[in-house]
Amino acid sequence: MPERLRVFAGDCRVTERGDRSRTHRGRVVVLIKPDDTTLVHDADGYQPVAWLTRPDSVVVESDGDGFSVTARDGTRRLRVVAEEATAGRALPITEAGLPVGTCPEDGGVLVRSRGDVVCLDCETRWGLPAGASVTDGVCDDCGLPKIRVERGEPFHLCLDPACDPMEAAVSDRFDRVWDCPDCGGDLTVEFAPGRVYLACEHRPECETTFSIPSGVVVDDCDCGLPVFETAAGRGCLDGSCEYEGHATSE
Repeated sequence: MPERLRVFAGDCRVTERGDRSRTHRGRVVVLIKPDDTTLVHDADGYQPVAWLTRPDSVVVESDGDGFSVTARDGTRRLRVVAEEATAGRALPITEAGLPVGTCPEDGGVLVRSRGDVVCLDCETRWGLPAGASVTDGVCDDCGLPKIRVERGEPFHLCLDPACDPMEAAVSDRFDRVWDCPDCGGDLTVEFAPGRVYLACEHRPECETTFSIPSGVVVDDCDCGLPVFETAAGRGCLDGSCEYEGHATSE
């Protein structure tokens, strides 16, 4: 179920206590978000006249004719007292993001928000690998959108890593392709939360590892490792290597 946004409106006295103290009076709207962030809006502009972000506590009291909202965060306090209440409701609210598809489970809209893809109806969430983009393709097995992610080359995978794991795709392509520059052993593809990397097969005796960046292999370095092109430019997989590119003849 979507989280709830609590909305109150009325002729209110708004008092702030903290670094500074001040009082407002007017017909305002009070919004209490699911994380308890409390905002007081009047008729002017987009910025609230008073607010308290993620306070330690929020207490709402109502006697039928009026209401009071008290938000506290340490020594700061925001208190709204309605002399006359005109509205009070709890409304469903979700994240907002770029629409990227349809949830195959319930037909809800899928949006990309804060680096994840989330269904606005069932609120199922899928994390996106760093640098990934959501494509127009659809997975034949589960119906979720496909993503494009670069880890040495572009891979088109299902949004659900359980359906089409990036680990398997990268391993199939790059496991034991390059040699360890320190001992000559094979570099194997390994995974940790949020990281894809190459590690020497002779670990732990050889501790050589290299993170695989979000980019594609475009060249070979003189040291034997691949050269990646990323958003930051071209460079050897070994960040300490002084790759200068290959000279071109005119």
